[in-house]
Amino acid sequence: MIGVAERPRARIARSRVDTRPLEFLRRLDWVLLAAAFGLVAFGLWVVSGITRFDVPGEESYYVVRQAFAAGIGFVGLMLAAVVPIDVARRHWRVVYGVTLALMILVMLAAETIRGSKRWIDIGSFQFQPSELGKVLFVLAIAGFLVERTGRVTSRRTIMAAIGLGSAPILLVFLQPDLGTALVYTAALFALLFFAGVRWRQLLALSTVGIVVLLSVLWLLPSAGIEVLKPYQTDRLTGLLDPDRDPSGLTWNVNQSITAVGAGGLTGRGEIGASQTRRDFLPEHATDFAFASLAEQRGFAGSAILLLLYLLVVWRALRVITVAGDLYGAIVAGGLVFALVFQIFVNVGMTMGVAPVTGIPLPFVSFGGSSLVANLVLIGILQGIHARGLLAGRQLR
Repeated sequence: MIGVAERPRARIARSRVDTRPLEFLRRLDWVLLAAAFGLVAFGLWVVSGITRFDVPGEESYYVVRQAFAAGIGFVGLMLAAVVPIDVARRHWRVVYGVTLALMILVMLAAETIRGSKRWIDIGSFQFQPSELGKVLFVLAIAGFLVERTGRVTSRRTIMAAIGLGSAPILLVFLQPDLGTALVYTAALFALLFFAGVRWRQLLALSTVGIVVLLSVLWLLPSAGIEVLKPYQTDRLTGLLDPDRDPSGLTWNVNQSITAVGAGGLTGRGEIGASQTRRDFLPEHATDFAFASLAEQRGFAGSAILLLLYLLVVWRALRVITVAGDLYGAIVAGGLVFALVFQIFVNVGMTMGVAPVTGIPLPFVSFGGSSLVANLVLIGILQGIHARGLLAGRQLR
């Protein structure tokens, strides 16, 4: 039984518990959330326009499927925001195991489509585990690094982190999915940076990475050892000489550049965008969605999308500064860098300034797995932001 003196104290405790969900909601980054919702809405509009003529008699075929994925993604966003990120920190080994299991499942159960094993059929939909794996990868490696706070600059810790990261990267590369493997690699580099690895150590790792890349592209092939598929090598080296085979390996890039330039200031519209409507631009709903957007909506439409990206990245970077602990800061940094890397490479490849790697344009390219994973990413950032502000208030 509660005594008379204890009753006010009990009421205060109950009021704190009752208002905690409201406190959590108030401390969400509503600007980031609005920007993410704006990106999803803008992406649905883009998909609707660039896929309008892809399925005769069903103009809304692709946009309906993308909207369904957005609904699943919003549920994932809410769950990711509500579940404390500390759960992933404590059980990072389980998260890492799930990441590896998903990649192995793809190798064993996925059907080969156009020479790749990336998708698992779930009813009438396809799930690409490597997309969700980007988020799980960051959560797991960050947990490993935080466990070794104070020793993160040691050679043993750095090599162990690289070893842990290499397993899922290799499994994704073997699908083969070079673009996603590069995203994982970029995320690993970012995690090491935010964990406190010294600049000279990062520079040494970058130098080793460049040497490995040059060896894979030129030195090993000259010795008769082919690491990449021929088309992967052509895509990477085609950036250096885009005119050497305009009807072959650089066809996509040349058509993409044409589409971007044809859009002008306000675009040619859905009917007039011949590169997209007549399928001169391959993969216009996925890899080259930005080029199709530029052709249909011109510089104005492209600028709106890039400004939305800028707003999301700005608010996401702010999450790092308000994170309540080191783990939250490292996770936020890794996720933001992976997102920026995808945007830069995808937009860059449509204009011939980055190699064609098959990386989708976040929130815009058609693909439910990518959209769901990116919304989960936003949810994790929201959880870090809200709990970081709550922890700061309690300290005061």
